[in-house]
Amino acid sequence: MAPKTILVCLTTPDHAETLLKVAVPIARKHGAHLIGLHTVEALVVYPGIAMHIPDTAFASFNESQKKESEAIKGVFQKHTRSEDFVSEFRLVRAEAQSASERMIESARAADLVIMAHEDKNSDRYDQRHAQTQVIRESGRPVIVVPLEYDGPEIGANILLGWSDTREAARAAHDMLALADDGASLTVLRVQKSPQDAFKDSDAIDMVEMYARHGLKPTLVHRDPMGGSIADVLQNVAFEEGADLIVTGAFGHSRAYDFVLGATTYALLRDQKLPILFSK
Repeated sequence: MAPKTILVCLTTPDHAETLLKVAVPIARKHGAHLIGLHTVEALVVYPGIAMHIPDTAFASFNESQKKESEAIKGVFQKHTRSEDFVSEFRLVRAEAQSASERMIESARAADLVIMAHEDKNSDRYDQRHAQTQVIRESGRPVIVVPLEYDGPEIGANILLGWSDTREAARAAHDMLALADDGASLTVLRVQKSPQDAFKDSDAIDMVEMYARHGLKPTLVHRDPMGGSIADVLQNVAFEEGADLIVTGAFGHSRAYDFVLGATTYALLRDQKLPILFSK
């Protein structure tokens, strides 16, 4: 089923430019309703701290928020005004909640969420780690786009990182909504190649399923050779000329991820291509 409601989370004017270059072609291709969401930061005053904040400080804070919101709205309108699909800019106040909580609320009614890679230099405090939170808590597939990304439209050549997990299966089927008719698809299993390729029945079943959908899938095994799974995914995606990496996200507990690290965190730290994460 093609995505008909797409939520793009807009944090800064520069990031909005990058995200809309990815989001608008997807919305155009599928005739989707595109929602541009920007959250306005709340000025939080903690009751346990006795201090006076002058009215001028509130006024200055509100004015800076207004200017940024108007700039982001301008970028959104520039990219959508000439399009035939329905577009909607939403300005939501965080109030006592964080920006990520507001994003999660809005994401639940969307078929697809698109976000920018984390930017420690410009993200507000309440926007930090929003990607992780939205992927974990929204229940929706999330595409994270590298900062200043300027690549091809998504859908013609995709790489799926496959493993025998619930999260990978979710990602594998979420991806179908974005794949072009007859798209090339690399199903990548990061492990030593089995001596008998026909013994990898789960991956073969996935390839056959995609072929029934009219895609052009290829099953590839790649030995990590001591490297990380994240590095192998990105290297093979580069070799194949992929326009999107698709992978399951956070298949382990938070404690495991914190102590040992995980592929999802590695991809979120350093990515070269848009990545679709499904949890």
